[in-house]
Amino acid sequence: MDTQNLPNITSENLQQKPIECAETIPSSWYHSDEILEFEKETIFSNCWQLACHTSELPQAGDMHTLEVADNPLLLVRNQEQQINAFYNVCKHRGGPVAVKKGTTSVLQCQYHGWTYLLDGSLRGVPHFRKVELFDKKDFGLQPVKLDQWQGLQFISLDDEIKPIGHFLDGIADTIAPVDLSEFQFVESQSYTINCNWKVYVDNFLEGYHIPIVHPELAKLLDYGEYKTDTADWYSLQHSPFKNKGDDNVYQTSDGQAYYYFIFPNIMLNILPGRLQTNVIRPITPTQTEVIFNFYYLDPDNKQLIKDDMEYSHNIQVEDIEICELVQKGLKSNAYDKGRFSVQREKGVYHFQSLLKQEFAKSIHSCSG
Repeated sequence: MDTQNLPNITSENLQQKPIECAETIPSSWYHSDEILEFEKETIFSNCWQLACHTSELPQAGDMHTLEVADNPLLLVRNQEQQINAFYNVCKHRGGPVAVKKGTTSVLQCQYHGWTYLLDGSLRGVPHFRKVELFDKKDFGLQPVKLDQWQGLQFISLDDEIKPIGHFLDGIADTIAPVDLSEFQFVESQSYTINCNWKVYVDNFLEGYHIPIVHPELAKLLDYGEYKTDTADWYSLQHSPFKNKGDDNVYQTSDGQAYYYFIFPNIMLNILPGRLQTNVIRPITPTQTEVIFNFYYLDPDNKQLIKDDMEYSHNIQVEDIEICELVQKGLKSNAYDKGRFSVQREKGVYHFQSLLKQEFAKSIHSCSG
């Protein structure tokens, strides 16, 4: 990509200043087609992406599809119980091998019917007898880098990326004795929001807005004790619950609420007996898909799950409304860059600093 024409990618806007005197990223980065394509090439293609939880692929032949930086991908458990990841692209003419979750004994292209074994090797090629110099071994599915952490399956388009544990170092110790591999998948929800993906991330990364935007959530959490901690590649927002006697969905819960953000677009909300994962997927510069997955230690507690879903949905409705209004404000003539609350926006500052860091590395690489 020609980085010369990227809007407002200047040395001044990439400069890393302490939070006390730092400005937020330029508003143009929230609505530029060029910036989004740059992000796909330099960030989404080079970082780990959360695909699913191991509990979503319990049997041989179970598969899961997703998309990363416009690349269709596929995870499948083979007959030896190993989970493999591939580009969801047939080597014939680019057709999809799978179009949804499901269970199968072979993978079949949905365009012309080529079939692949669960290890990605090409097995069946209809009507290809007269083709010369064709070897099935050269046309297997292309593998994708795959790694696992606490039952969560991560993929990356970068074959040289460090193991996922490098980026999540310290989380397992903090949440212990919780082990996320013990949770079971229950349900998935998806929201399409008319805002840039970074607007949604910014919003998640601070509790500053909770008393105004989420009055019910403010009753649940002890806002005065709400803290944000940062590591190299993730941040953690955590808060104790208020007294259990409060009338809310977590009224019988003990312990802490941990809200992890893993750069660039993964959220792990770890609550007593529950895990909610959010994956933020940019669609256009001004439209974003937020994919929620819900996991439980006790997946048979139907009433708890029902209450959780309703509570989560109500919070999302509030977040969607404010994020879409913020997107309009960022596009207005009245706004370009703002400032950070040192007390309440440490997570936003951390995210935007990592964004600048990755932008600067990519530009340096291109110019070199």
